[in-house]
Amino acid sequence: MLMGDYFDMAAGVYGLPKPPRISRSKAQLELGEMQMSFMSESRRLVNTRMKRELRLRLLYPQVQDGLKAQN
Repeated sequence: MLMGDYFDMAAGVYGLPKPPRISRSKAQLELGEMQMSFMSESRRLVNTRMKRELRLRLLYPQVQDGLKAQN
């Protein structure tokens, strides 16, 4: 899931307005170096092996489920 999509989903779950989207060039001017470093990261994780080998059952398998549980 893209970070912007996550923030939009969280805003919807909590009844808040969606945060504004800004261009990367504007973000570089407005955000600190550490924030930009975080925003530039992109990781996709696959939890299939963890679930299979540890027989783990996720409490909130969908992002939206986890957000709603915190509400």
